Amino acid sequence: MTVYAYVDGPLGEMLLVGRLAEGGRAVLRSLSLPGQKGAVEVDDGWTRAPEAFAEVAGQLGEYFAGRRDRFDLPLDSDAGTEFQRRVWRALEEIPYGTTVSYGEIARRVGSPGAGVRAVGTAIGRNPLLVVRPCHRVIGADGSLRGYAAGLDRKERLLGLEGAPV
Repeated sequence: MTVYAYVDGPLGEMLLVGRLAEGGRAVLRSLSLPGQKGAVEVDDGWTRAPEAFAEVAGQLGEYFAGRRDRFDLPLDSDAGTEFQRRVWRALEEIPYGTTVSYGEIARRVGSPGAGVRAVGTAIGRNPLLVVRPCHRVIGADGSLRGYAAGLDRKERLLGLEGAPV
């Protein structure tokens, strides 16, 4: 069963989508921000279940308050292609408060050189903004590039983490 909830945050009202697991807890499939390119839209067959996302909402609140630097949540591992999942796992390894280049992510997943574009595309399809920290990936020259929810939000997230921008 697909469930969803809305959670307020400093970047706007976030849409959380997941599947209901045992114990009534949601396995997070998507976190979308208002105005995000490619954002998920609520489907008529989904069930609104804010209680299923209590843990997600709590960890997001801690993160935005500066009291959490890593998320420990059940995430849907069925999304994306094998390549996208490799890229997304590499994102999860970027330490809080740091940034890496798209080229570095490409190197880490074994696709240096021309693979940088494919890595950028995979990062752009990350369904879990904030939780899977694609905002920590920047251009080789240190510039902010490509964030589905807008560069202003990317800059705010990096500023929250104390990362150099």
